[in-house]
Amino acid sequence: MIRAFMEYAFMRHAVLGIILASIVCGIIGTIIVEKKLVMMSGGIAHTAFGGIGMGYFLGIEPIIGALVFAVLSSLGIAKINRSTNTNSDTLIGMFWSLGMALGILFIAFTPGYPPDMTSYLFGDILKVSSMDITVMIILDIIVVSIISLLFNYFKAYLFDNEFTSIIGVNTVFLEYLLYMLIACAIVVLIRVVGIILIIALLTVPPATAKQFTYDLKKIMIISSLLGIVFGFSGLIISYYFNIASGASIIIVAVGSYIVISTLKNKFRIIERRSNKIIKELNEKR
Repeated sequence: MIRAFMEYAFMRHAVLGIILASIVCGIIGTIIVEKKLVMMSGGIAHTAFGGIGMGYFLGIEPIIGALVFAVLSSLGIAKINRSTNTNSDTLIGMFWSLGMALGILFIAFTPGYPPDMTSYLFGDILKVSSMDITVMIILDIIVVSIISLLFNYFKAYLFDNEFTSIIGVNTVFLEYLLYMLIACAIVVLIRVVGIILIIALLTVPPATAKQFTYDLKKIMIISSLLGIVFGFSGLIISYYFNIASGASIIIVAVGSYIVISTLKNKFRIIERRSNKIIKELNEKR
């Protein structure tokens, strides 16, 4: 693996892609889990498929098209949700289906042989290009910079939206900004795990991190580190067994969560029993 990393450009791109995706995944994934925006994120991810199809149709980089569609759909969901009485789940379903339908139409109208969409749907980190890495770096810088500068505002917005608004913070702006950051995170993750599996990578590392701490900043850091561990483990499995990297990463991530959660519950039961025994012994004395 080390030799492959040193010699082959696609392996260097894969390693960089894992690190960049894990950073965004840890930060934005934590916010998504805490704000309960998991399904909304899934809707944006599937809408981005329309942008990928548009990219092939127009002859531009598909990941750029995905970014345009993801950002526009996130802002559209936020705007319509605020200005109408339509349920947010209904809106998400509409945009979800519309994005996939547009992607299929664009690909159907693209001249020549239809492109292989497997890597965009299920992820293939071994196919990450230099252009993909450049886009991921730019989006990582944007996400990390904005969250770092406005961390306290986002923290207040996550835990008490009404109070944050009362003290004079523009929560509408924060909401639109957050949706745009989610769109950026989704585009970063598309090449790593694919559109269909994005929700898992956005939620599993934060859920696993919450097994160790409830501090928001620590959850983000631990989630990012876990994302790197899951990513490298999935990359190794994908490289040696020639299977989709997205599926490998998600299987490792979910499996790790189940193991850690099970062990923590067992330790909690043992601790309660120990405390009960100690309490009974103290009472007898």
